[in-house]
Amino acid sequence: MRSELLRRSRALFDRILLADNAYAFLFDQDDSGEVVSFDCETSGFNILADDVISIAAIKIRGNTILTSETFRALVRPGAAMEVSAIKVHQLRETDVKQGRTIREVMPEFLRFIGSRPLVGYWVSFDVRMINKYLFGMLNINLPNRQIDVSELYYERKYGKAPPGTEIDLRYAAIAADLGLTMLPQHDAFNDALTAAQMYVILKDMQRRGARIPRQRSTPLTGDFSV
Repeated sequence: MRSELLRRSRALFDRILLADNAYAFLFDQDDSGEVVSFDCETSGFNILADDVISIAAIKIRGNTILTSETFRALVRPGAAMEVSAIKVHQLRETDVKQGRTIREVMPEFLRFIGSRPLVGYWVSFDVRMINKYLFGMLNINLPNRQIDVSELYYERKYGKAPPGTEIDLRYAAIAADLGLTMLPQHDAFNDALTAAQMYVILKDMQRRGARIPRQRSTPLTGDFSV
C-alpha cells in the first residue's frame, strides 16, 4: 500500500514535469482492463553504464494472453556489449547493429503500453532500464503500476509460511511449481511470454484462493538459471 501511494505521488509530480504533452496519455486512468507483460535484454548488468538491446511486450486481458497484440524491437546500443551478457542472451554486436536507436523505439513502446500496469519477473530492473532513457527524453519515469510475478508467487506459496522457511523465488522454481514448459530464456519475447503465463496462472489461483504446496513434488530440470 505504501509503495502504491509513493508511486501515485511520484506520478502526480512527474505529470507536471512532463516535457512533451504528446505523452500525457501515460498518466491517464487505465480503463482497458489489460496489463502488459514486458522484458528487456541488455548489453550488461549495470543500469547506469549499459544499454537495452531488445524489448518485447505482450498484452493480457483477463485470463487471455493476446499473442496477436505484441511489441518487439531490436535496439542498437550506445555502449560496447559485455562478453558475459552476450553469453546470456546470444545477441552479438553484429546482430544489434541492425537495430534502431532507443529514441526511435521508445515512442512506439510507450504508445503500446499506454497507462496499463506492467508485469514481469523482477520487473523493477526492466523499468529502471527504460527510465534511464525516458528521463532524458521526457523528464519523467514510467508512471505505470508494476506487478512482479515473483511477488504473486511468494504470496501464493510462502504467504502463510512459518518463520525459518526456505524461500526460493528463482525463475526456474516458479515455472516448475506452475507446471510451465520453459521456453529458451534470455530472449526478450520468450521471457515476456513466460512472465505472462505465470501472471495468468497466479491471478487465477488468487481468485480461487488456491495455494502452492511448499514441498515441491518434482525436482528442477533443464537450464533454468535466473
